[in-house]
Amino acid sequence: MTVKVRFAPSPTGQLHVGNIRPALINWLFARKSGGQFMLRIDDTDVERSTAAFEQGIFDDMNWLGLTHDETAKQSARFARYDAVAADLKARGLLYPCYETAEDLDRQRKIQRSQNRTPVYNRAALALSDDERARLEAEGRTPHWRFKLSGETVHWDDVIRGAQSIDTASLSDPILIRGDGSYLYTLPSVIDDADFAITHIIRGEDHVTNSAAQIEIFRAIGAKAPAMGHHPLLVGADGDKLSKRLGTLSIAGLRDEMGFEPMAILSLLAKIGTSDPVEARRDLAQLADEFAFEKISRAPARFDPAELETLNGKLLHETPYAAVATRLEAMGVRGGSALWDAVHGNIKILADMAHWDVVVFGTITPVIADEDADYIKAAAALLPAGPFDADTWHNWTAALKEKTGRKGRGLFLPLRLALTGQKHGPDMGALLALMDRDTVVKRLAGRASPFS
Repeated sequence: MTVKVRFAPSPTGQLHVGNIRPALINWLFARKSGGQFMLRIDDTDVERSTAAFEQGIFDDMNWLGLTHDETAKQSARFARYDAVAADLKARGLLYPCYETAEDLDRQRKIQRSQNRTPVYNRAALALSDDERARLEAEGRTPHWRFKLSGETVHWDDVIRGAQSIDTASLSDPILIRGDGSYLYTLPSVIDDADFAITHIIRGEDHVTNSAAQIEIFRAIGAKAPAMGHHPLLVGADGDKLSKRLGTLSIAGLRDEMGFEPMAILSLLAKIGTSDPVEARRDLAQLADEFAFEKISRAPARFDPAELETLNGKLLHETPYAAVATRLEAMGVRGGSALWDAVHGNIKILADMAHWDVVVFGTITPVIADEDADYIKAAAALLPAGPFDADTWHNWTAALKEKTGRKGRGLFLPLRLALTGQKHGPDMGALLALMDRDTVVKRLAGRASPFS
């Protein structure tokens, strides 16, 4: 059997880390198995779906490197769904219901007051043709429910192991709304059958849905795919992440926060597994390391601070050639020499622009009053240019001998005067990139090398 999985987002908003984690798990499984990955656009909600959100899905997936082997749009398949729905109606497996939202809410409250599970009571099945006609004459349009068997559905979940759901404990699911539009369930089942999906891998919040969908697969004459349900993401504090997902869109992580795709993918692939959370260079390595057996039953904790740390480590190990084009587009000067000097101190690539300014641009020197005489002595002992890798050592050695300073008292005032900050990359590497005239003016307390 050739493995075929799918990721089926709705184009009603931006993709976020909660979407991408199941997409990534499916993608890694497909690649590890030599199978296929399908990107299906679930756009049956025509009012909320937009072309812009759809394009955003493709853009985000391409940026992450989660390439697809096949794609389809549900909005192009309504005729197929209508035909299957008509067959289910003719066989009595899809039946009309006329209760309003208020009716259903009242029914649930009564059941709860009687300590009963709030399950739809199937009152609509007892309606006569005349009663249905009367309700429709009053202006009511039916929604359509799938009639569950009431039996226990079993499957061997590839993540959770053996599962059993008693469908008698479930409400018959609504498949078609009163306005005739489809909910997610029926189109998804039809597509999974028609496109020969072999495995459905998604969040554990779909476990109960899977039991109903397995019965729908059987009703349309199809074999249900294998099922797998992984734990959901939670925040670093263990609380649900759902309310914060809007701030963790892939577009935002990329465009506003500047994270690298492999940092995002590495974190999402490793949290909630038995593997250590470490940055990986490429998707091929993540695929090679993937296994369902590694996925924990505990929720996966997503911590933006951990993402920032991973991003920094990834950049620290990145060769200049891999980022040269992007740095040039950002206007960062200094080439590989600047990269080699400072990339160990950046968290996101955009930080390189800051160090470009420190080395080549205009900064405000920081010279404390108590260090003024020391800085004047340093200016007097500054070696002739151009500077090289030995200049910093030779300069500070001469200063130590002249002033008797050592350690922090020797080095920190120079760093503050030349960079304007207390911490940063090795000063020897930075000084080797600086123009002597710039250094002289900064030691004199002047902000601009051009003033």
